[in-house]
Amino acid sequence: MDIRQIRSSIGSVRESELPIVPLVTQGQQNLERGKGQCLHRVSEVGKEKGDCEMLVTPEKIRELQRKLYRKAKQEKEFRFYALYDKVYRADILSHAYNLVRNNKGTSGIDGLTFEGIEEGIGVKRYLEVIAEGLRDKSYKSMPVRRVYIPKADGSKRPLGIPTIRDRIVQMAAKIVIEPIFEADFQENSYGFRPKKEAHQAMDDISFHLRTGKTQVIDADITKYFDSIPHDKLLKLVAKRVVDKNILRLIKMWLKAPVLEEAEDGKKRYKGNDRGSPQGGVISPLLANIYLNVLDKIWKIKKVEEELGARLIRYADDFVVLCKGNTERVLMGIGNVLEYLELRLNEEKTKVVDARREGFGFLGFSIEMKKSPKTKKDFPLIRPTKKSIRRIKAEIKGLTCRDKLCLPKEVVVYNLNVKVRGWTNYFYYGHCSNDLSKLKRYLEERLRTFLRNKHRVKNRGYEKFSYKYLHDNLRLYKIPTTAPWTQTVNAYGRR
Repeated sequence: MDIRQIRSSIGSVRESELPIVPLVTQGQQNLERGKGQCLHRVSEVGKEKGDCEMLVTPEKIRELQRKLYRKAKQEKEFRFYALYDKVYRADILSHAYNLVRNNKGTSGIDGLTFEGIEEGIGVKRYLEVIAEGLRDKSYKSMPVRRVYIPKADGSKRPLGIPTIRDRIVQMAAKIVIEPIFEADFQENSYGFRPKKEAHQAMDDISFHLRTGKTQVIDADITKYFDSIPHDKLLKLVAKRVVDKNILRLIKMWLKAPVLEEAEDGKKRYKGNDRGSPQGGVISPLLANIYLNVLDKIWKIKKVEEELGARLIRYADDFVVLCKGNTERVLMGIGNVLEYLELRLNEEKTKVVDARREGFGFLGFSIEMKKSPKTKKDFPLIRPTKKSIRRIKAEIKGLTCRDKLCLPKEVVVYNLNVKVRGWTNYFYYGHCSNDLSKLKRYLEERLRTFLRNKHRVKNRGYEKFSYKYLHDNLRLYKIPTTAPWTQTVNAYGRR
């Protein structure tokens, strides 16, 4: 990357793929903190020009999504039968390409990159070829490339990386069918959904802890994405979408073989009879469709009203906040999951009393504490120690001696991207102390890097002052006051 480009863009956020959302009416409670309908996320802290990349859904596509959403919302039993031709519409494929491109994912088994497409055949012709394949039904999905990413506990999480072509088609299908299923999803589900986010899940937890639901079932489903049975999942999809060509596409993606490269360099293809590969564009939607069964049973059986148990789910992670009856609730969850051919991880699933012991959810640590001023109990929510150790390790890795060969502008740019993303997520609850410590650690690590790079023998506080780091190098300023201390504006934002 050209250094001049980096200098001009230091501090910019690289946005991840955002879901397509139907335009909702004022009475619906799906709105994400007052943000508009265009596909973008703006940092709640440190908003500056260039802080986000904005990707707006074309009006024609939004109109289609609104119609599908309203129809599905008004007629709960309606089954949609003529959707396939929308998937290969030129505007939808073009928007799908932009969304996938914006995600900046790696290539699949064919090795084709976005740069290769744009410098070779060209985007327009590439999408025309995809549309032709979909139109004449000659399109076939390619095998999924299996990669592993390390987890905090030392194990590895498998990811399935489809080719760019397959990701584009999956995104196009998701654009069309997601509004239909959004109309059926319950309000206690927060993961991988339009207008839903982790902070809203934490708000839900905080509210119900304050109402006395301090008996917490901290649940974990064993290998959820790898365990979903295809036949039951397809039946659930078919309750709303009966277009045989859409169902054929989904089945094709689910059944796509997995290509694994062994340590000896040999490539092996494995069949795929269960699960939805993490890494696929449409996998989070399918995963939510499947676990929506649990959410709907919870509502139909009136578990929250009769047993005082609030289910809060983020994809396959969920907690249940109870006033009691935890054994009965846990048994009911087990029965539903058994019907779905899933099971709880007995080692990780536990019941805790939040008044005496904390629990973790979505990278946050939650525990009931007594306020020294009011003497009332309140939920103390802050980043987990594991989350803080992880970001410190990332910062250390970006400022170690191996990076001394890089220009300082590049190092600062990489730090800003990493730290801003982490801060935007964990800027919630009682984060002031943790963010203050992280800010000092970030400044000290960059100062140490500059001392080593320029062979400065002293501590460098004068040469590489706070003003120099933030004003000259434009190092991201981590906020050190929790969001709840700030005034709420007319839009409900802090």
